[in-house]
Amino acid sequence: MMTGALSRRAQELAAQGTAFVTATVVRAQRPTSVKAGDVALVLGDGTIEGFVGGVCAQQSVRVYALKAIETEEALLLRIVPDGPVGEDPGTGREVPIEEGAVTAQNPCLSGGAIEIFLEPVLPAPRVLVVGDTPIATAVLSLGAELGLDLVPVDGGAPDPSPGDLALVVAAHGRDELHTLRRGLEAGVPYIGLVASGKRGAGVLEQLRADGVPDEHLELIDVPAGIDIGSRTPAEVALSILAEVVAVRRGKRAAAPERSRLPAAASSAAPPIAIDPICGMTVAAVAGTPSVQFEGETVYFCCEGCAARFQAQHEHAIAAQ
Repeated sequence: MMTGALSRRAQELAAQGTAFVTATVVRAQRPTSVKAGDVALVLGDGTIEGFVGGVCAQQSVRVYALKAIETEEALLLRIVPDGPVGEDPGTGREVPIEEGAVTAQNPCLSGGAIEIFLEPVLPAPRVLVVGDTPIATAVLSLGAELGLDLVPVDGGAPDPSPGDLALVVAAHGRDELHTLRRGLEAGVPYIGLVASGKRGAGVLEQLRADGVPDEHLELIDVPAGIDIGSRTPAEVALSILAEVVAVRRGKRAAAPERSRLPAAASSAAPPIAIDPICGMTVAAVAGTPSVQFEGETVYFCCEGCAARFQAQHEHAIAAQ
């Protein structure tokens, strides 16, 4: 059961717009120290707050919690000390056994299997909508049904930020140049300008004259939205939001510079590594035990495996 302090922490993270995973133990076999009902929060940097097992079990929880944030899907994680669970070429010791569930073989466990439900809690992607026009109003209305955080922008506030998903400018000429520049500077993944082809070309030419390079101008979608023969404000809004969803799900064709946007603009796959001592998959993040060896960082499930590795390679490590 989640404690009052942990519940308040979860509410605080949600209010801050911080992605995290609620990890709840649903089943535990003796002699594991964890028990059904124990809960922890796993943050996007791999930090674990709460208790869902010992150090080695936490490594498996961390790996799959980060994957849950990446995929935005809940997952049942089964951690077993031994036994055949198949083999995944990508990790060697984990393999999905059915949709929505995965088994991780953890040879460091003292015994007893653990089942943990991992549920990602993700902030709704923010979409800034600029303008007091029928199309802007329609985007705000339809977008609310798509799990997006639609924010009307008035007077230049709030400014776009690297964490935003999209910037839709439907202001019919009002303060467009400044807003588009701010979106480009912030690295917003989707920037759409509602304008005719002729007027849109004029806006881009003005930005070019102001020193904005062509490779950045190519990031502006103008006229905004996919071509579905839109006529009404609602239809235009639908075409724009289809582009926004495509960007969110990684299905939109990338502009030349889109891959260079800040990492904060998209979810990256969690870095993982294999413990060379026990073969466990671990998260290659700060806080995971590690040793510098032959110019590389080697990660371990626990300090015990790190110590064994150092003992086996003490001469090579000492010579570094």
